[in-house]
Amino acid sequence: MAIWFTADTHFGHEAMVTLANRPFRSVLEMDAALITNWNTAVASGDTVWHLGDFSHRASLAAHVYRGRLNGRIHLIAGNHDGRIVERAAHLFESIGTLREIEVGGQAIVLCHYPMIEWPGAWRGAWHLYGHVHGRLDGQPNGLSLDVGVDSHEMQPVGLERVKQILAGRVNPFRSSRRRLHRPGE
Repeated sequence: MAIWFTADTHFGHEAMVTLANRPFRSVLEMDAALITNWNTAVASGDTVWHLGDFSHRASLAAHVYRGRLNGRIHLIAGNHDGRIVERAAHLFESIGTLREIEVGGQAIVLCHYPMIEWPGAWRGAWHLYGHVHGRLDGQPNGLSLDVGVDSHEMQPVGLERVKQILAGRVNPFRSSRRRLHRPGE
């Protein structure tokens, strides 16, 4: 069973086709491609951490999309997930706004929003996020990564791929070991 990460699918959100400059002619085409890409990668027993903005509040009910997707999905709620949290929490394995997990000894901090520093950053914890639709891809912050579909060919990104991407990065929190001085020192 594999572990996957994704964010910002915005199922049913017609404006995302133009706002995020997605390569689709319509929201129906976008939804179909996102679902196909998801199910091509994710098996039914896999775990998916969706880091927010699952579906649009004015679109089809979240259960329609959830019912078409493989995997056991945990939702880290984003700014478009208010109604899902209120009415459809039962569709997901868990729902939260920030989650710290450990996979194979690797600490990972999950949040919809990118952070400059996160719990465990000094000790090599990764930070995975969404929300920015690839706008920070050119300026990565150490061991953090946008796992949204706009940054990963419109599909979830697997744990092994995340490892590969972050393996080449320097942890800025460990590389600048300056001692913090207290006032009066």
